Amino acid sequence: MAFSSSETASLLSMTEPALLAGAGVAAALILDALIGDPPALYRRVPHPVVLYGHLISALEARLNRSTLSSIRRRGLGILLLLILLTISAGLGLALTWAAGHWPALHAVNALIAMTLIAQKSLYQHVVAVADALDHGGLNAGRTAVSMIVGRDVTQLDTAGVSRAAIESAAENFSDGVTAPVFWLAVAGLPGLLAYKAVNTLDSMVGHRSERYREFGWASARFDDLVNLIPARFSGLLLCLSAALIPGARAGTALRVMLRDAGKHRSPNAGWPESAMAGALGLKLAGPRLYPGYRVDDPFIGDGTAAASAADIRRALRLMVLSCLLNGIAAIILTLAVHRMTALFWGAPPT
Repeated sequence: MAFSSSETASLLSMTEPALLAGAGVAAALILDALIGDPPALYRRVPHPVVLYGHLISALEARLNRSTLSSIRRRGLGILLLLILLTISAGLGLALTWAAGHWPALHAVNALIAMTLIAQKSLYQHVVAVADALDHGGLNAGRTAVSMIVGRDVTQLDTAGVSRAAIESAAENFSDGVTAPVFWLAVAGLPGLLAYKAVNTLDSMVGHRSERYREFGWASARFDDLVNLIPARFSGLLLCLSAALIPGARAGTALRVMLRDAGKHRSPNAGWPESAMAGALGLKLAGPRLYPGYRVDDPFIGDGTAAASAADIRRALRLMVLSCLLNGIAAIILTLAVHRMTALFWGAPPT
């Protein structure tokens, strides 16, 4: 079947943006896997999430006043969420528009996207716990795991430290890798920037304390919403990876995930955590101590609770393969989204 010159030009005009977007996603993932978050860079310039944090802190201090009624505090919390979404999506749209006019800026946008994906940094933080346990003992392991979890690490034994590290790997694989890459694939840089704004906002104000119960309500609920698909996809990726790694249990991972995901207090974190528990033959979650209070959650999984540094390394192998599979899926999704968008809106005039 032969195409006319005008049809060929139209096809190319529809394909080129999709290929550029796919290449941008691939570049961001490869750069993050190779570079991560270099400390030398962020000693000189603030990380984007740090900038989000400063903005959120400033706005929260002005809006969240204890003298206001619960309804007004909830309303102002919604306003804060809308402000962050508007700023983030607007910045992303401006950067995308600029790259469309000055192609060299595509590289800059890939670098920005790289800083908001956490493949290498997550691996480094989690493997540091295994290394600390192997070479420094329990106290070193407690210190290392305190960098990635909020619980009271002074009461953790070796198994508790190991489970905490594995749980953090599973949950942050979803929040720090799958979800940002999903929104980058679906909505480009505006989607990624907006997601990280929501995720940062939830981590800062989405708590159930007296100060944030009403003010952070919208942020917490919206964070649950934007993680709904990525969390479940993260669990499926871990199940698939378990089928490809000797010693992991893909069937058990899928069974435990479908059975136990709903036991977690989070509507999303239970999916990757239960998949990880089943794949490794462990029990995760369960009762945990935090500074000042105790959480009596049920265990997820029906394996052993006696996790070790070796289990942390097994979890990391699953996570690394899942990151690779996630990258492949993200590039395919990016191409599909751009293709459907071009078909719906039509190719731009040539």
